[in-house]
Amino acid sequence: MKNKNRKIALILLVIFELIILVSTVFNLIARDWRRLGISALAIISFFIPFIINKTANKRKIILAPNFEIISIIYIFLALYLGELNGFYDKFWWWDLLLHGIFGSYAFIVALYLKEGIITSEREVTKKRYSIFILTFAFCFAITIGVLWEVFEFLGDYFFKTSMVKGGIEDTMTDMIVKIVFAFITSLIYYFRNKN
Repeated sequence: MKNKNRKIALILLVIFELIILVSTVFNLIARDWRRLGISALAIISFFIPFIINKTANKRKIILAPNFEIISIIYIFLALYLGELNGFYDKFWWWDLLLHGIFGSYAFIVALYLKEGIITSEREVTKKRYSIFILTFAFCFAITIGVLWEVFEFLGDYFFKTSMVKGGIEDTMTDMIVKIVFAFITSLIYYFRNKN
């Protein structure tokens, strides 16, 4: 099954890369630098799932069997169809669809990661357990931060409060700060509990 999924992922990679390369040529001829940049980003992004999978395999961490396939399809939907072909503008629900797919699949990936880190061996090593706790705590912190931003948005939307004062810039700044501090705290935890 693993080899079959890898073959499918590689076939999709070749097909999607060819489509993006054709788009890149047209963008270059048209001197459309924004679309050319998105095309370049897509070309690079398609390799990220393979790098993640290889790193996980080296560390004996289990990922979902179709991780590469789903990731490649998601990148294609977001960057090629969404950005380059304007699906975000053509279909009001496109962004919501992709966020829904991401949320569901991120949960599935987390379950597989838990299996790979905690239960792949009968006896859980302290290092694997620390990595799991670190990952869980980091993700939990970010999730709580996201829920707070949703709370602020709903307060503004339904009750006409002014919690989100700077619009998207305020929300993204809040999220970035939460992520950075959760990451720093995760590093502190990791190095304090490393030995």
